[in-house]
Formats: sequence, structure tokens, C-alpha cells
Amino acid sequence: MAVYTQLSAQDLSGLIAHYDVGEIVSAKGIAEGVSNSNWLIDTSGQGNKPARFILTMYERRIDLADLPFFLGLLDHLASKGCPVPRTIHDRAGDTSRLLDGKAVALIEFLPGVSIDTPSPAQAHNVGKVLAEMHLKAQNFRSTRANDLNPAASARVLAHCGAAALARIDPALPASIDHAAKVAAQWPHGLPQSVIHSDLFPDNVLMLGDTVTGLIDFYFACNDAMAYDLAVTHAAWSFTTGGRAYRELVGAALIAGYESVRKLEPAERAAMPLLAQGAALRFVSSRAQDWLDTPADALVTRKDPMDFVRRLDFYRAQGAQVFGA
Repeated sequence: MAVYTQLSAQDLSGLIAHYDVGEIVSAKGIAEGVSNSNWLIDTSGQGNKPARFILTMYERRIDLADLPFFLGLLDHLASKGCPVPRTIHDRAGDTSRLLDGKAVALIEFLPGVSIDTPSPAQAHNVGKVLAEMHLKAQNFRSTRANDLNPAASARVLAHCGAAALARIDPALPASIDHAAKVAAQWPHGLPQSVIHSDLFPDNVLMLGDTVTGLIDFYFACNDAMAYDLAVTHAAWSFTTGGRAYRELVGAALIAGYESVRKLEPAERAAMPLLAQGAALRFVSSRAQDWLDTPADALVTRKDPMDFVRRLDFYRAQGAQVFGA
């Protein structure tokens, strides 16, 4: 989450007036993430009961033609009992609107906090909820291809170029060859569903050990469920900066997932390579963002080397970690 576009109080009030959520009371920009502009919105609600929402303006990487998929997925999963925020429909029944040529959506605010240093118990429950989400998403009728697949990661890094990557870190250009090799070896035919594909700790809300919300589904797509587990493993199982593997957390995440859905033999065998692809996905996107983010944007750039270190770990120890 971030703020790229500044909206006036008049803009925000006019927008909220299209929804049956009461009058706007306050709005605060959220300065995290790198893709969209987001605000925390408080309104007077209905029946004098205040209400809170997240307002998102779609800025980068999102094709507006994909919005019905993303927002429809939220409504589908919420109807199945998954802890995801429902989309707030406007008075015309639409899930998104246009404001100054950009699409915006109002999303339910869920209670809970994001965990900086997850415990094994928290990781176990996240794995469990992820597997439940995969199973409940399998009958979602809409589909969307993964446009951030390993081939795309390889293309992005090659396009950035060794010289530009070296300005970020001298070790970063080596990821160009690594990405090309992973893309060439990528497994196909693994069991699929709709996947989150970006389930970092800041996209999970928790109260204690209980998962109260999975949020930010704007990279969701149809792909291998085991790949989504690999993405989540890479996001949850390391210390800050990817400098050390937290074995108990990583093992608990996988155990939680398998308490709901057992990995098939082919999935387990593929996990080391899937984890490398997951790491490279964030190496490439972070490198691109680092080079492209405007200097005046209210956003914190993220270091791609955090995931180069994860990549190196999975290349060296992935088979041992996943029992492949």
C-alpha cells in the first residue's frame, strides 16, 4: 500500500457519497507497499454506528480489466467463510468507480494487526488458512493468468540490465542468469486453484495466533497451489532482510498447510524450484520498483537483495527444507 495520488477532502467526500456508508469523518493515507494508493476511511456509518474501510486507487501493475476478477474473488471467498474483506458496492451495485480516470474501490476494514516476527503457531495457522482458501477458490468461475511468472521475472531482470542492477547492489546482476535458468526448468501440470501469490505478513491480519484477515489480493491469479505455498514460505520464514532461515516457522507453515491439504509427491519434489521462482519474483519486482519509483512518492522502496539472500538459501538447502 502507498499514496501516489493526492486526493482532496472534497474528492474523498464526493466519492464516499456514492456508497451507503454514511458521511466521511476522516481519511488517512497509508504509506506502505509500492503498487496502489490507499487510504484508511472512517465514516459515520449507518444508524450512528461508525464504520471503517480501505479505499484503494489502482495505480501500477494492475490492468483495470482484471478488477472484476480481483473484487469478485473477494466476494466469492467471503461468501465461503474465508477471512477476507468483502467489497463495498456502490448504490448502482458496482464494485469499483472511476475518479479522474483512475479506478477506485472501497473495501471492508477487518480487525487485527500484521505480525513483524511471526511465531511457529501463527505460521501454522496461516498455512492452514492458505490451504482452506485454495480449496474454496477452486470453484471460482473467473480466471486470470499469472503475469508475474518466472518467465516474466527473467524478462524484467534482463530489461533492467546488469549495469542498472549493479547500482542497487554489485551482487544483483547475477540474478539475471539465475532467473533464466529457473524459468527454463519450471514445472508444469501441478494442481491449481486461484492463488494469492503475495501473502506477506503485512497482508495477513491476526489477533494473537488467530488469522482474522487475508488482504491485498491484487496479484491473485490461477496457478499452482504449491507455488503459492512457496511464495508464502519465502515471505514468512526468514529474519529481516532474509539473512537467516527460521526453521521452526518454515516447518510450521508447511505443517499447517498440510493439515488441510496434503502436498502431492510431484508438488513436494518441485518445492525447491518453486521457492527459487518465488524469491526471483520479488527480486525482479523490487529491482524494477527501485529503479522506477518517483523520488517524491510517499512510499518506501524495498531492497531486492532481501530476496537474493532467500534465493541463495533455497538453491543451497531447498531440498533439505522441503524434504524433496
